[in-house]
Amino acid sequence: MLEGNRVSRISVRGFAVASATAVTTVGAVVGVASGDTQSSKSNDIETTASDATLLADIPAGQHAQVQTTSVAQQADAQAMAADTAAKKSAAEAARKQAAKDAVAKQQAAEKAEKAEKAEKEAAAKKAAEKKEREKAAESKASRSSGRDASDFAPQSSYTVAQVQAMARQMVPAGQFQCFSNIVNHESTWNYKATNASSGAYGLVQALPASKMASAGADWRTNPATQIKWGLNYMNDRYGSPCGAWDFWQNNNWY
Repeated sequence: MLEGNRVSRISVRGFAVASATAVTTVGAVVGVASGDTQSSKSNDIETTASDATLLADIPAGQHAQVQTTSVAQQADAQAMAADTAAKKSAAEAARKQAAKDAVAKQQAAEKAEKAEKAEKEAAAKKAAEKKEREKAAESKASRSSGRDASDFAPQSSYTVAQVQAMARQMVPAGQFQCFSNIVNHESTWNYKATNASSGAYGLVQALPASKMASAGADWRTNPATQIKWGLNYMNDRYGSPCGAWDFWQNNNWY
């Protein structure tokens, strides 16, 4: 189709040029015959040339150049669109990846926090169990006295030193100081001490005093019997003499 147009335009251009030449020649002859001036000749030639130019069409090669430019512009536009789409896609992918990384990081932190909490709870439980075992062992030791009240021969009277010596042999070594602290505060190691207002009696100030009969009928006169009863009472009620002493310090009684 383009080749056909090109041929037509070339043919038209050739016809225009031939026509112009013919007109110019005729005009020149007529002018000479009629005696026209040189100016008239020039005007005729310029008019004819101008008409010939109007008849000539745009060169055929320029169409190809315009089409090439249009294709290049379309290619550039498509490339820009593709580049924009690629950048947008990359940005969206980066956003999604960042969100995914943030979720993973949060989950890892929560997992680590749970693990740390579980570890602390396990450590606390282990420590509590150890403490309970130690307390049980201590209580067992406090219940396992070295000697019993019956191991001591009864006397008509006892000095403080003798009473303390019996207590050291009956009360476990690790509990003796706590036991001694309580007796010091309650009776100052006087096995006949009596509270006139309440009726509490003996080394550990049993109330009522008759409760000590469970340890022996001679509870009024035998400090060993009083020590035995007092040790049993502290073990049963507070777990040990030291447990009783802790309570005593907070309440001034046990």
